[in-house]
Amino acid sequence: MTPELDRTRPVWRQVAEAITARITSGEYPMGARVPSVVELSTEFGIATSTAQKALAHLKSEGLVRAEVGLGSFVAKRPAEETEPPA
Repeated sequence: MTPELDRTRPVWRQVAEAITARITSGEYPMGARVPSVVELSTEFGIATSTAQKALAHLKSEGLVRAEVGLGSFVAKRPAEETEPPA
């Protein structure tokens, strides 16, 4: 089932938000592989360039890390960013 996207907002941002929500919920735990560009484009019915932009955004935010030849993996959960230092 393809998730519904709001075509009045940037699609890449909505895909990034969906992946962030999955990381936050624990669906994609720390260290788990996140879907590839091709998998995201198939799931959301979007161009691979749009999926690439969503993953690049998540990498720039530090939520995922890329390993050449292996894929992208969860680097941290968003909640960790907002927790005050102990």
